[in-house]
Amino acid sequence: MAKKSKIAADLRRREVVARYAERRAELKEMLRHPETRAEALQGLQKLPRDASPTRLRNRDVVDGRPRAYNRKFGLSRVRLREMAHRGELPGVSKASW
Repeated sequence: MAKKSKIAADLRRREVVARYAERRAELKEMLRHPETRAEALQGLQKLPRDASPTRLRNRDVVDGRPRAYNRKFGLSRVRLREMAHRGELPGVSKASW
């Protein structure tokens, strides 16, 4: 299980990204035009660092583990295996051949 502070920081970051997404998109569009480029760059630099979506980290929805994340299920490899063996994931069965 990940530290509670890391999970909380990630949630806070996601809120900041969502809050500034529209403004960020406007500034990114302004970057395309040479006459407004300098203004757009200055505007982007004034935004909080955590407003950038690249600072988000995919985490396991159950316990917040940051590594070995599986996008299809939103789980880490460890949790995915446990839940699949217990039959808690619909449509997933153990392979046998």
